[in-house]
Amino acid sequence: MIKIQTLLTTTVLLFGISGSGVADFKDGIDAYQKGEYKTAFNEWEPLAEQGDATAQLNLGVMYRNGEGVLKDDKEAVKWYLKAAEQGHASAQFILGVMYRYGEGVLKDDKEAVKWYLKAAEQGHAKAQLNLGLMYRNGEGVLKDYKEAVKWFLKAAEQGDASAQFILGVMYRNGEGVLKDDKEAVKWFLKTAEQGYASAQFILGVMYRYGEGVLKDDKEAVKWFLKAAEQGYATAQYNLGVMYANGEGVLKDYKEAVRLYLKAAEQGDAKAQYNLGLMYDNGEGVLKDYKEAVRWYLKAAEQGDASAQFNLGVMYHNGEGVLKDLSKAKYWIKKAYENPDASADTIEIAEKFWNQFELWKY
Repeated sequence: MIKIQTLLTTTVLLFGISGSGVADFKDGIDAYQKGEYKTAFNEWEPLAEQGDATAQLNLGVMYRNGEGVLKDDKEAVKWYLKAAEQGHASAQFILGVMYRYGEGVLKDDKEAVKWYLKAAEQGHAKAQLNLGLMYRNGEGVLKDYKEAVKWFLKAAEQGDASAQFILGVMYRNGEGVLKDDKEAVKWFLKTAEQGYASAQFILGVMYRYGEGVLKDDKEAVKWFLKAAEQGYATAQYNLGVMYANGEGVLKDYKEAVRLYLKAAEQGDAKAQYNLGLMYDNGEGVLKDYKEAVRWYLKAAEQGDASAQFNLGVMYHNGEGVLKDLSKAKYWIKKAYENPDASADTIEIAEKFWNQFELWKY
């Protein structure tokens, strides 16, 4: 199951035409775009004090970012509040963010929900997204997946990629809706086409295993590749597996090694283990026990049971390391006792343990 965390959203200065002082407001825009922040601030401050909501919002942004003034989150909140109380949706949304993360105010999830709701009801997509997250996580409100889905759907229908992705997750998990892999694929596809690497990866998984779509290894490779090219480690690992097995592509051990390496260098334990295997067996690379040990160790230290077992065997046989039966015992025992170990790994670890009487060392 994929865990979704609350999203931080950056604030954006608004360059809409103000209701009063249009010339002064435009002068402020021109100055801001040139990086002349103090001038922009001076143009907008009188308008904000006269009650112009957009100018108030922009002063809040400038105080929050420290543009033309010293950074001051409390002062930012003051101006956002003035604009928000006039019904300015973007100010309401940003005020929600500041209460959510305790910027310039005490952290207060209930107050964050209040302001997100005001903006969301005006159709503000990011507020709808964040409100959905608050309901999904039970922050400031009782956890309510159905209500979360309602708000995610509103944002998703406006094209918000994050909301589309989370909707896909909720349909895949059956959270707040009936589990529906086809509907999940629909939403993952929308966000994947916007370049969202996590969605591209999940689409690859769903095509590989036929979840909500006909099983199609070539299509799986296509989506894994898109995510892998963005540096998504798990996609790089899975694509490596496809090349190693010749699934959806011609079998190519060298390409598998290249992809495993990319993922392994990012700390992916499965990729580290598979890279160790490739060096151990001389597939796609020259056989190199020392290099195999190096990658098995990285994976083993992250708790990979298969890597722990293979490392124990290497120490027992003195392959790539000096023979050391006490270390062999340590790693074989780790693999056997690993709660995430497969039944096959546990069985072979137990046999190895008994065959070589490792309890003696």
